[in-house]
Amino acid sequence: MAEPLIFEQSVPGRRGYLLPPSGVPALAAADAWPDEALRPIPPPLPEVAEFDVVRHYTRLSQLNFSVDTNCYPLGSCTMKYNPKLNERIAAIPGLAYVHPLQPEAHVQGTLQLLYELEQLLCAITGMGAFTLQPAAGAQGELTGLKIIAAYHRRKRHRDRTVILIPDSAHGTNPASAALAGFTVEKLHTGPNGLLDVQELQQKLTRHVAALMLTNPNTLGLFERDIAAITAMLHEQDALVYMDGANMNALLGVARPGEMGVDLLQLNLHKTFSTPHGGGGPGAGPVGVRTSLEEFLPVPRVVKKGRHFAMTARSRATVGRVHGWFGNVGVLIRAYAYIRTLGREGLIRAGETAIINANYLKAKINDAYAIPYDQPCMHEFIASATPLKAHGVTAGDVAKRLLDYGFYAPTVYFPLIVAEALMIEPTETESKETLDRFAEALVRIAKEAAETPDVVKRAPSRMPVERLDEVKAAREPNLRWTAEQHTAVSGG
Repeated sequence: MAEPLIFEQSVPGRRGYLLPPSGVPALAAADAWPDEALRPIPPPLPEVAEFDVVRHYTRLSQLNFSVDTNCYPLGSCTMKYNPKLNERIAAIPGLAYVHPLQPEAHVQGTLQLLYELEQLLCAITGMGAFTLQPAAGAQGELTGLKIIAAYHRRKRHRDRTVILIPDSAHGTNPASAALAGFTVEKLHTGPNGLLDVQELQQKLTRHVAALMLTNPNTLGLFERDIAAITAMLHEQDALVYMDGANMNALLGVARPGEMGVDLLQLNLHKTFSTPHGGGGPGAGPVGVRTSLEEFLPVPRVVKKGRHFAMTARSRATVGRVHGWFGNVGVLIRAYAYIRTLGREGLIRAGETAIINANYLKAKINDAYAIPYDQPCMHEFIASATPLKAHGVTAGDVAKRLLDYGFYAPTVYFPLIVAEALMIEPTETESKETLDRFAEALVRIAKEAAETPDVVKRAPSRMPVERLDEVKAAREPNLRWTAEQHTAVSGG
């Protein structure tokens, strides 16, 4: 790595700060602490100047790819630019320093915000009610599945044990269904990239509790038969759960509640402004049609006259899924984002996301295969299969994009497309950036044909070149030790 570790920059005797004289007699550590509390030798802390520290960590920060520095077209994950204004709003002391044990009378502003956010999410999705508690999209999925189970228990449907999930769904769906105690049955994608309705009809038995449908699906296509699909499920008294992580494409364009969807989760950190990645934080509110509201987790915010309160009164609730108010910081950012953009702004965000994806798809259409070449939503799937003739894979393309200054798209997902490149340009990228990204992809395809080793060895302009990914995953070396440093330096 070009940047040495801070330990490797250590110079004996160098200091970043010196404490002033204490003005009291010095006391040896051995006279103040018992032997078992003392180290036999001092810790090997780096001895560096303040300037060394500042420059080291500033350089490290600039090695990162992020939405603040680079186009980040990571399909399915919606790594878009989030306005910094929302960070400032979430940090307002009156919101950020609220303690969950404060009396309700002291936190009326926070409760009002949460109450209004629920109303806004209902208006955007067409659902009847929301819980704001789930801390992530996957936890929202699990919450929705617990609601489905509670619904069928109420109706004494003891044999409703199956959840149908298309192979174009998000990868967390089957795991969530299994964790909730259901058996998962896969539905295959038809030749048009959409759910095979005939297969659904065949597998729609009395054992089916629900269909778990990602819409738009992970191929970036809208399930245009959604009205017929929900009608088929409802005829069997089964429910339709929609994975709403791709809601970016539907903002102001279509409402799941009007499609017949019974419940869904939203990933606020994807659609409504929260920087994410690296494990969170997130928020995955679950919306339900009105007849399922009684199953929602508690507590929930209710309005009593002019005041707001938390209530845990519900006989049919599936219980708590998070402490207190949920991940409030994420909820505040979502509220600020929605109120700032307003109805017209949200519509424009959704439409621009769709236009950007279709524009980019058209720009690279001649260089890469497009397995389902029809108008897409906010993302699309390209395939690097034409490059395989030169020994170049989707993974090689992803690595080479780093050399051109772009973060890599999702690769090898969805699994139903060979050498998949899952590209989501987001609504916040300009035409100029999209043109540069398309040009980079086209140039890489040309390199694959003319100088394939250049692509296969990429990245060559990064601080770290191609890693042994298996070794890096199974034997990560994440901790510096003095012994390792001595062995390497020969000291």
